Amino acid sequence: MCCVPRRTVEKQMEVRFLNPDDADEWLRLRIEALRGDPEAFSASLEEYESLNIEEVQRRLWSSADAFVSGAFDHDALQGVAGFFRDKGLKTRHKGNVWYVYVTPKMRGMGVGRELMNQLLQRAATVAGVEQVLLSVARTQETAIRLYRSLGFEPYGCEPRSLKIEDRFIDEEYMILQLRRYPGVEPTKKAP
Repeated sequence: MCCVPRRTVEKQMEVRFLNPDDADEWLRLRIEALRGDPEAFSASLEEYESLNIEEVQRRLWSSADAFVSGAFDHDALQGVAGFFRDKGLKTRHKGNVWYVYVTPKMRGMGVGRELMNQLLQRAATVAGVEQVLLSVARTQETAIRLYRSLGFEPYGCEPRSLKIEDRFIDEEYMILQLRRYPGVEPTKKAP
């Protein structure tokens, strides 16, 4: 387990991979994220408010090539970063980052960096995954800086990717070649 220092030295944040027992906390945080920062995600609040825990468990833990890293303050989930691998024969060399979120009170403390580092380290162990993709709303400048500092490079932009009421949000597409991620030697052969 890895810990990230909090505001006070005596407290630590636990960063670990989530399991089905964390479904309640994951769903709570997902709804919080969609309610508080709707332009950061392509999903909508309405899509998640109706989900039950069994559906969350099925979606999140139905594949060996998908996982979610989570940061906990005591038992409360404060941040997440998800990964899934493409399934197609011609696209299995690609992994995707989805739903990166840190609660406002924990931002600026390195929680997002710790979550992404843990996610990328594990992604590099998935046999055959050579690159990791993500998309990020152009309004999320702090997230873009984090991803660039980890080695992600922009490769395109989709104008008007999201529509929230009468406003449009552009999304930037980014890629990381795992061989360029510090200290990681990705596995060579896909199963």
